[in-house]
Amino acid sequence: MTRHDVFNGDADGICALRQLRLAQPAEAVLVTGMKHEIALLGRVRADPGDEVTVLDLSLDRNRTALSALLARGVRVRYFDHHYAGEVPDHPGLEATLDASGAACTSELVDRYVGGRFRAWAVVGAFGDNFPAAAARLALGLDLDAGRLERLRELGECLNYNAYGASEAEVVIAPEQLYRIVSRYEDPVALIEGEPVIAHIARERRADLERAMALPAWRSTVGAEIHLLPDEPWSRRALGALANRHALGEPHRAHAVLAPLPGGGYAASVRSPRTGGITAEGFCRLFPGGGGRATAAGIERLDAAQLEEFAGAFTRAFVNPNGRTP
Repeated sequence: MTRHDVFNGDADGICALRQLRLAQPAEAVLVTGMKHEIALLGRVRADPGDEVTVLDLSLDRNRTALSALLARGVRVRYFDHHYAGEVPDHPGLEATLDASGAACTSELVDRYVGGRFRAWAVVGAFGDNFPAAAARLALGLDLDAGRLERLRELGECLNYNAYGASEAEVVIAPEQLYRIVSRYEDPVALIEGEPVIAHIARERRADLERAMALPAWRSTVGAEIHLLPDEPWSRRALGALANRHALGEPHRAHAVLAPLPGGGYAASVRSPRTGGITAEGFCRLFPGGGGRATAAGIERLDAAQLEEFAGAFTRAFVNPNGRTP
């Protein structure tokens, strides 16, 4: 029997898997990728009796591959907080799903393992832009302000490293980063023991400074769109910039777009936390769009759809409270 661990290469996917494998040590074939590479189950080559664990990847985007694995006699455990759609009713599937927008995948795994490695759940929640959940999870860990801040920065760095059009555009490939993370039980020891974390932090700060210096492309009372230049740093800063604006102005919707090699744009969307259409609901209006309630994206928006996207976005989030008329 072969195990396969399939996970999003961002902070939430990495930290969810780290908790699970601390609680249940096992050798596994790793399958991961950049942030935008959601349909990863199609890459799994599993035989009957094998076990596949999936973390932080939309079931809806992996439905066909999941059904094929189950039909082949592969056992699948699935942990995720994105839009799932109809969940297959199959004895080979164990699904721990929550698309309410209240919890990230790292928190779902934290519950599953009984909170035994909660510091990693805190890191994952911070990285996935769930600061309130991260603070709540941290309450019982006896963390001083300095240590909590280090966990926050680690989460944001792990998340930032997953953005880019390819592995060539980021500091370190997500699989390599997970292998480094997997050497540590304590996330603070990871920070202190691995120079690559400080390297990622420096790159993140520099990219965000460039991005924050640019004015909005379109701005209304309820929504703001940022259009970044065609540069690798733009694609790396995509999610971090969207999170920064969402935290600074939670009553508005925010979209950040960056040109992609070969044409089109990657889009990262954050909806207000005050109701109305969700980020996931909006992004699913476009091919390749999806995510969760407050944070979602579009893998590739055609250049010809840019104005259509801008008009739909400003109409969808016309009021500062996030509600349409």
